[in-house]
Amino acid sequence: MDTVQSRSKTMDPKSKHNNKSKKKKIFCGILDSTFSKKTKTVTSVCTSGTLCTMSSHEGIEGSPFGSFVDYVLDDEGNPVTLMNEMSMHTINIQKNSMDLANHGATVDGFSLVTLFTQLAADIDSNNQGQDVSRVSLTCKVEKIPDTAEDMDAIRMRYSVTHAYADQVMDSPKFDFYRLLPEKIYYVGGFGVNSKWVDVKDYKHASPDILAKEANNIVKKLNREFKEDLILMAIQLLEVKSLQDIRVTNVDRLGMDIRVTSQMGTRRNKQLTDEFRIGFRIPVISVEDAKSEILKVFQEAWEKANGITWGEEDEEVPGSTVPITKIASDSLE
Repeated sequence: MDTVQSRSKTMDPKSKHNNKSKKKKIFCGILDSTFSKKTKTVTSVCTSGTLCTMSSHEGIEGSPFGSFVDYVLDDEGNPVTLMNEMSMHTINIQKNSMDLANHGATVDGFSLVTLFTQLAADIDSNNQGQDVSRVSLTCKVEKIPDTAEDMDAIRMRYSVTHAYADQVMDSPKFDFYRLLPEKIYYVGGFGVNSKWVDVKDYKHASPDILAKEANNIVKKLNREFKEDLILMAIQLLEVKSLQDIRVTNVDRLGMDIRVTSQMGTRRNKQLTDEFRIGFRIPVISVEDAKSEILKVFQEAWEKANGITWGEEDEEVPGSTVPITKIASDSLE
């Protein structure tokens, strides 16, 4: 990406500024992806998470127990993990399933578990772990037999994604297990975009086209385009007393922006707002996304410098950028 300021100053537009008040146009297009698509994007980008089982260990029976696990998705979006028979989570699953069976309350042979996974936070910026999207999938568990139709595809997918798998997947102590979601909960960030997602919608959804590159785009924007983001917040989002701004997500339809501003005269009283800035057209590549983002920065720069390009009745730069406020939260 080029910096917007240097790119803009090489142009020679009409500098006549129209100070008349202009009414913003209302954008009626689609600003945001569906929650099912956002959820599938998270589970597709991530390849590991925390598997939560019910402990069967003496002294902490029935307590939640979290284990780190790697996984891949099958063709329906079900997580598949390779488990050692001696791993604590495997023991917990089998023991709890036996207890359920003994009490006549079976759940297809296994107890329910929850897989928690989240996108990586940007350790080089102020983007903290609570800002990133995450998903909790509460699932039934089934052991995948060697004769399963998709076993060859699973083995190949797991081997490509997790290099160590070739050394252990043929061991009699390791087996593949499929997690079949019963309930899915999506959180888009700290205090915003939280929703239970329909399992069928999730399975039919496709990950966003920018899924694999979104994190790198977000990191680059927050590291190298801070001045552009600040100008955008002031000119397009009309934020007063700006304290901080950062991009939290980018997809084919737009980008999510988190803005922190000061409320009143108290320094410890802050307002955090989440904005969705949509692209005018859905993008189909990383380069298209970069281009749309630079256009937004360009319009913020033009508005700040009183630049117009056409007749007297031309819209003020930035007035047609599709923007909506997703959430607002007061923090003291």
